[in-house]
Amino acid sequence: MRLGSGTFAACCVAIEVLGVAVFLRGFFPAPVRSSSGTEPRAEPPAPEPSAGASSNWTKLPPPLFSKAVIVLIDALRDDFVFGSKGVKFMPYLTYLVEKGASHSYVAEAKPPTVTMPRIKVDNNVTRHLDTVLGREDWDVLILHYLGLDHIGHVSGPDSPLIGRKLSEMDGVLMKIHTSLLSKERGMLLPSLLVLCGDHGMSETGSHGASSIEEVNTPLIFISSAFERKAGGIRHPKHVQQTDLAATLAIGLGLPIPKNSVGSLLFPVVEGKPMREQLRFLHLNAAQLSKLLQENVPLYKKDPGFEQFKMSERLHGNWIKLYLEESSSEVLSHLGAKVLRQYLEALETLSLSLRRQVAPYDTYSMAVGIALVLEVLMLLLLSIPKALCSKAELEVPLSSPFFSLLFYLAFLALSAIHVIVCTSAESSCYFCSVSWLMAGGMMMLMSLLLCAVVSAFTKTSVTMKLSSKTLAHCGSRWSELDLLILSGTVGHVLSLGASSFIEEEHQTWYFLVNTLCLALCQELYSNYFLGADSDSPVEQGLGTAAPALPFTSHRSDVSECDRVHPASAFEMLRDYEKWMVLASPWAVLTCCRLLRSLNQTGVQWAHRPDLGHWLTSSDHKAELSILAAVSLIMIFVLVQRRCSPISRAALALGLVGVYCYRAAIGNVLLPWQPDSKAISKGVVEARFVYIFVLGILFTGTKDLLKSQVAAADCGIQARCLWEVHSGLVLLAALLFRPHNLPVLVFSLLVQALMTKFIWRPLKHDAAEVTMMHYWFGQAFFYFQGNSNNIATVDVSAGFVGLDSYVEIPAVSLTAFATYTGPILWASHLVNYLRSETNRANKTETTSAAGKSKGAKPKPAGEGRQRRMELERRHAEGQQTPEPSPPFFQQQLPLLHCSRGEACALGDCTGLGFGAPARAGRAGGCALMREGPRSRWRAAAATPKGFSSCQGQSPTLDSRSSLCTSGWPQQRPG
Repeated sequence: MRLGSGTFAACCVAIEVLGVAVFLRGFFPAPVRSSSGTEPRAEPPAPEPSAGASSNWTKLPPPLFSKAVIVLIDALRDDFVFGSKGVKFMPYLTYLVEKGASHSYVAEAKPPTVTMPRIKVDNNVTRHLDTVLGREDWDVLILHYLGLDHIGHVSGPDSPLIGRKLSEMDGVLMKIHTSLLSKERGMLLPSLLVLCGDHGMSETGSHGASSIEEVNTPLIFISSAFERKAGGIRHPKHVQQTDLAATLAIGLGLPIPKNSVGSLLFPVVEGKPMREQLRFLHLNAAQLSKLLQENVPLYKKDPGFEQFKMSERLHGNWIKLYLEESSSEVLSHLGAKVLRQYLEALETLSLSLRRQVAPYDTYSMAVGIALVLEVLMLLLLSIPKALCSKAELEVPLSSPFFSLLFYLAFLALSAIHVIVCTSAESSCYFCSVSWLMAGGMMMLMSLLLCAVVSAFTKTSVTMKLSSKTLAHCGSRWSELDLLILSGTVGHVLSLGASSFIEEEHQTWYFLVNTLCLALCQELYSNYFLGADSDSPVEQGLGTAAPALPFTSHRSDVSECDRVHPASAFEMLRDYEKWMVLASPWAVLTCCRLLRSLNQTGVQWAHRPDLGHWLTSSDHKAELSILAAVSLIMIFVLVQRRCSPISRAALALGLVGVYCYRAAIGNVLLPWQPDSKAISKGVVEARFVYIFVLGILFTGTKDLLKSQVAAADCGIQARCLWEVHSGLVLLAALLFRPHNLPVLVFSLLVQALMTKFIWRPLKHDAAEVTMMHYWFGQAFFYFQGNSNNIATVDVSAGFVGLDSYVEIPAVSLTAFATYTGPILWASHLVNYLRSETNRANKTETTSAAGKSKGAKPKPAGEGRQRRMELERRHAEGQQTPEPSPPFFQQQLPLLHCSRGEACALGDCTGLGFGAPARAGRAGGCALMREGPRSRWRAAAATPKGFSSCQGQSPTLDSRSSLCTSGWPQQRPG
């Protein structure tokens, strides 16, 4: 099946997405659920154990509280209440915790502590509070305050805004509590006020991972039904966040949710009679044991289930004694024993059910990994064909479909699927899909396997056939190729360890630094030591045809035509040589500086860094100067290839970026030193969005127009660069001010690598692509990101929005998170397009020279030309000399036999364009003395010319060739 590279890439991406989706479904375990599902009518509660005696407690117990108000403060960390900030900013709540009628806990949330983002406007909650509290038509009131979470995402937990928000919440709690106390005078039952948080907040203000700051939240029950404390704060007990559901259900006289895995917080019902306490505990234990039976095949062997059955028997005996009115001392001792047994059973049952959530769905993960790896292998094997000039490749699908390997693979995978899904303890997602869908997945995996095997076979045969041709050229894998291959494979293998995933940034920092040192070694060895090479010399920097494998349309270009880097140094100017030699060190310096900007990972995330120093309120002036300089540098590095209109839009957009950051108080304005916010930044951000969309629209429109109209390739390159500049402007808007240097260094490294490393060293497309991938991954971590979801900057999704809009918020957050890889991928497209254009121009020039030189010449024209030159010399006339730009011509590479020279084309001023043997007068040539010697530039000196001129001219006396410079007229 013949596919275009675009179609092939689209199919690969679709299959990759499918594989990743299946893997994520297995990686994130499904919650424990009841098989009874949701029914319109609730099931009757478990009856009270009676041990043969008749019991009249077969219904749900009555509620313990008349009204309940639940205040959920998003991102409320436990130390915000129980720490110094709680004492300072929440005095009323601190009094209730220390001396009031309350029960305090630290509730542990289970990671990932992720919630959907929203615009955090708390006024919409508080403004209706007085009205609702004054009414009597409600039993439960839930208030969700999100402002604290928003402050954390924007400014972090140490922001001065945190204290203000905590004080505001303390006032809200005091208002609610006093209102509930006033209502209790006319009620039979007390009220309940619950304060809780859904998750905590990391040291950077985010959440989503498993650090203590992110999972520990306060859980406080406040009610006049509880006993007042004697004084002094007690260290709160740690409980599970899931315990809240069971406790609230019991307190409100409601059935416990079927899918709840939490246990009752016993102190809430501790003041009730013994029979009621045991009834509450039995209802909770019966619900958990039923959920365990529906989710664990071997539930009878579970310790929690055994403890529950023992507790139930003891409970029945206690009920029998209670109904027989036995002595209170015996009932008290037996009741205490049953109580302890129930509490132990609840703890064990809850733990067993929580463990059912933890195991990964290994089978689904294996299926997803297999799909992803097969597509990656097929991509790697197809890169050479996908990057060729025709951009087409043959995907071997039709033949393997009928091959024996396909059917064997399909049968093997189907057998594995049947064995896994019919096992007694299997409960994976992939087994729950229909057999038709599972069969289609097995067929897809079999097809991909056959395609990979076929592509690998063809690649191996091609390499064997070309090995003979490459042998005489001395072709071998370079040290850089080995580094790129080993580094990429090593990184993939390192992902098998969780510690390497947590600290993956260290892997990429090491690889990028090693790459810079390897490039430095390659440059220095070629410059100072030189190297033997069989490849022709490319004359000039930035004008010769690049050695990319997909840029040549000729079929006779062999691997021997690769340009050796040492030859490129010969024609560089002095300052260019120094820039080439210094570029790897400059890139290495940039990477080292960026490592100090943002600490990331798990083990080093808490350590101080330059970013924390800049974002503190004491260094706002320094941050303002850094942001201004960074924006200026961004303009300088991006504008050089933009059109005048796009250049003006880029400049105005960058000015708008600074104004936006000044409007929200991140940086200072020169005329407004007190940094008073003039707006919320919505107007300024939308001002920048206009220029971003304008640049992207203009570049895309012109690019599509050039594709349809077959315009000049230079126009296409300019349009691609304008799209790239639009993405850079968007990144500058979404980046926090202290991260703008990351964007500057990214653009700077791209410019250095392009001008002074990739082009002079003539790296091929595969090497350049892998280097872009490496740098893109490294800059992902330079931004401060990690594999911890808590490092995602959610605030970027609200830039320019005054209300929550899901698609823009998600898109902006995703772009801000993956800006590094996106910009490096965009630069890769620009670089490959630019080098392709350079190659096309070279071939066009060569074809024009050939057509001009193909005109039939009269016999003896070369001799007549030499005679004419000698006559002019004898008469004292000025002889036309070749101009210095001789070595800057874009000339084709030809093949010659040993001892022959290859004609470059028409020589300026001489007119000798035919191929010439070494030592034969006439023509401009590239020559070498042997099959393993270096190609070098040479210009034949015809009769009447005996010396060379130019910069450092050299004449080979044996061959009468100018090995540098060009022929000079013989004096006299």
